[in-house]
Amino acid sequence: MKEHKVTYYPTIAAVDVISQYRGWVKGKTTEPERVTIKKKSFKDAIASGVTIGMGGDVGVFPHGENVLEMELMVEYGMNTLDALKAATSVNSRTFHLENQVGFIKEGLLADLVIVTGNPTTNISDLRKVKWVMKDGKVYRDE
Repeated sequence: MKEHKVTYYPTIAAVDVISQYRGWVKGKTTEPERVTIKKKSFKDAIASGVTIGMGGDVGVFPHGENVLEMELMVEYGMNTLDALKAATSVNSRTFHLENQVGFIKEGLLADLVIVTGNPTTNISDLRKVKWVMKDGKVYRDE
C-alpha cells in the first residue's frame, strides 16, 4: 500500500461494534479474534508508514458517532494528532479535495468545529462540540 500510495481505511469501529452486538463485553470478556487481528493489522500499518485515513462504516453504529473510529485509532496505537489528520488533511488529499477542504487555509471551504478541551491530547474531547461552521455558515453556537 505504501509503495503504491494507497490510503488504508481500517474501519476499526465496525469490527469493535459488531463484536459487541454479538455479545462481546469490552474489558470483561475475552477479546474476539477478529478484534485482536484488527488491532495487529492497524499497528502493523502504523509501523510500516502506510497512509491511514479515517472512515468508520457509520451505520454499523449510530450516525453522529464518527469520533468512535478516531478514539479506537488512538486506543490501538495511533497518536492523537495523526488521528485528527486522518479525518481531515489525509482524507482531503486521498480524495483530491485538498484545494477545497481538509485544511484551515484562505480560499478553502470554512468547515470548522470548536470543542471544549484539547483533542490533540484527548481525542474524546471531539465529543464536546460547542460551535459548528459548514461552508462558512454557523450552524451551532453555544
